[in-house]
Amino acid sequence: MADSTFDIVSKVDQMEADNAVNQAQKEIATRYDFKGVGASIEWSGEKLLLKASAEERVKAVLEVLEAKFIKRGISLRSLDAGEPFASGKEYRIEISLKNGISSEDAKKVSKIIRDEGPKGVKSQIQGDELRVQSKSRDDLQATMALLKGKDLDVDLQFVNFR
Repeated sequence: MADSTFDIVSKVDQMEADNAVNQAQKEIATRYDFKGVGASIEWSGEKLLLKASAEERVKAVLEVLEAKFIKRGISLRSLDAGEPFASGKEYRIEISLKNGISSEDAKKVSKIIRDEGPKGVKSQIQGDELRVQSKSRDDLQATMALLKGKDLDVDLQFVNFR
């Protein structure tokens, strides 16, 4: 019998991210405390750019955006928000979305599987994802449960379960 496998990936659904940004833009446009402070959210290539006239206002814009991401089912671990910085008369925050598992994070996950996972489970790093295989599907499901219980720096999804 062939081995069963699944892949561990870290991807952000771009459509859900767009929807979250659009909802946040609508809320910022209608909220009274954002009137006259030049608050905005916009895509700048692959990054999001948050702008406002004061540092605390741009942090409030970030909080609104994070709330919308949570409602759309996108983990905040997928966001890489920078610190507020002054740019002329306004403050800005740049946010990038993390896609893919970095090699050091993949090594951490692989070490967890090796040390704490069931005995017959093997993991293999393939670019920005991780392939996990075993003869037993139950061992693979136990491995998924183990990784879901861990507090890792990346948002993990499990795909291609065969």
